[in-house]
Amino acid sequence: MPGIDERLTFLPVNIAVLTVSDTRTLETDTSGRLLVDRIAASGHRLVDRALVPDEVDAIVARFQGWIADPLVDCVISTGGTGITGRDITPEAMNRVLEKEITGFGELFRMLSYQTIGTSTMQSRAIGGVANGTYLFALPGSSGACRDAWDQILLFQLDSRHRPCNLVELMPRLKEHLKR
Repeated sequence: MPGIDERLTFLPVNIAVLTVSDTRTLETDTSGRLLVDRIAASGHRLVDRALVPDEVDAIVARFQGWIADPLVDCVISTGGTGITGRDITPEAMNRVLEKEITGFGELFRMLSYQTIGTSTMQSRAIGGVANGTYLFALPGSSGACRDAWDQILLFQLDSRHRPCNLVELMPRLKEHLKR
């Protein structure tokens, strides 16, 4: 049965949170605040938080900065994953990803369907890996961020989750760079 094995040691993950928005500020960013609060409540470390406009180069630059930072294990972004003209977070993320975690977007939409029905098809949530850093792009709504954290990331970023989790793979994410 999948779940948390309390006999194992919890390993905190260093997480950065990015909000992509033309209209929000850090003060009005409820989705980013929700992620920050859940990261802390779960025992992980928030190592940075930023807000950038819906501009590909700005998003790529922020991703690249965190990907290059050895203190950042995981980046979670919120916003810009829809289908309108300004929604370009997946395109920006694809410019930095080495590997996409296709199952993340698929699982997110499956879970989201239970909450918002067929409207979930408008989400282009995506996950992947670059330079040993996990990246996840979530929709900008608080509900979507809550669903993604509470039903996916909470477990996959917990080293005690069985049968497996993303944390136990972290030491091996850069194997291809050592060749």
